[in-house]
Amino acid sequence: MATIFQWSGKTAKGTIESGEMSAGTKDEVIAQLRRKNIVATIVNEKAKKAGKISFFGGGVNDKDIVVFTRQFATMIDAGLPLVQALDILSSQVENKTLSKTLQQVKVDVESGATYADALRKHPRVFTELYVNMVAAGEAGGILDTILNRLATYIEKAMKLKKKVKGAMVYPIVVSTIAVGVIAIIMIFVVPTFSKMFASLGGTLPLPTRVVVNLSDFIAGVGGLLTLIAITAFVIFIVQIRRTEKGKHAIDKILLKLPIFGPLINKVSVAKFTRTLGTLVSSGVPILDGLEITAKTSGNKVVEYAIMDVRKAVMGGKTLAEPITKAKVFPPMVTHMIAVGESTGALDSMLSKIADFYDDEVDASVSNLTAMMEPMLMVFLGGAVGFIVVAMYLPIFKLITLIK
Repeated sequence: MATIFQWSGKTAKGTIESGEMSAGTKDEVIAQLRRKNIVATIVNEKAKKAGKISFFGGGVNDKDIVVFTRQFATMIDAGLPLVQALDILSSQVENKTLSKTLQQVKVDVESGATYADALRKHPRVFTELYVNMVAAGEAGGILDTILNRLATYIEKAMKLKKKVKGAMVYPIVVSTIAVGVIAIIMIFVVPTFSKMFASLGGTLPLPTRVVVNLSDFIAGVGGLLTLIAITAFVIFIVQIRRTEKGKHAIDKILLKLPIFGPLINKVSVAKFTRTLGTLVSSGVPILDGLEITAKTSGNKVVEYAIMDVRKAVMGGKTLAEPITKAKVFPPMVTHMIAVGESTGALDSMLSKIADFYDDEVDASVSNLTAMMEPMLMVFLGGAVGFIVVAMYLPIFKLITLIK
């Protein structure tokens, strides 16, 4: 029976590659990698699925990693040996999953593995970006500096994610409440008026007929069919996003949306420049940095563009030239990257771009919230107001006839 193994190794060019492979034993994986001119350094059986997020506190979130990284950097800077620092932190951290992971890392380091190689065995806790920066820190003898830089990067990434979630959550919550209120009125309130109007006889005003017919549709089979259709559509989108081509197509559509598209683009630029700048400043080779940045971009359109840039850089071109041709990033970004390359300060220039676009995202989120709030209020008030007026029109007409 085949088992999935996670591997890491060096190519003939000296670059580090990693991935997954299905095989019967570790030896088979090593043999297959050798045929591809890759010298295997780590081959481990893939752990069972265990997501980072857990409703029962079993996952490891970004905040846990930031706290651990800061504490570990302080201990290394103070001169504590790696094993001793890991031993202290494994018993100190509150998260049980992280505690067990650190204990395993400590055992691997004691057995002679480097700290980066020990972390690489736990991809669901420590990302590829994290591991590669640690490897660069170990190689350069500046592990404490790299760890502090890593913690700062994760904190800024968390802040950016929080801003985007804030932009999305408000309109979704208000829209859900609005739809819920209208649905309750249409299903439970309108039918009561409808029965009363039917007993009175006569022809109802047009707005009242529209509301009554819509209420009958929602409360009857039509509402159920609509709910089934919406559910089926959501399931379809989820399934499509699980495929490479489907995710690329959806991400392409999202980038072209009139309101959210520019915001998504700014988030992508901020994430790309922040990640690449952090990796380059930490001593990670530019090609490895581009590959890691592409995988962590979170958008398939941006990922493909970065991988195309990587191929061009491998061919001897500068970083700015293929980024300009990619047409994913704004002209200002490409010009600033070109200046950074020519002056030899690419890492600091990327950090400046990231800081600028972090502020841009913040401003866009504020503007979006300010714009959406009155629009949603007008929609909710208008819809409820129309229903109320439509229901009272026959009553006004009846009062006039009585007079």
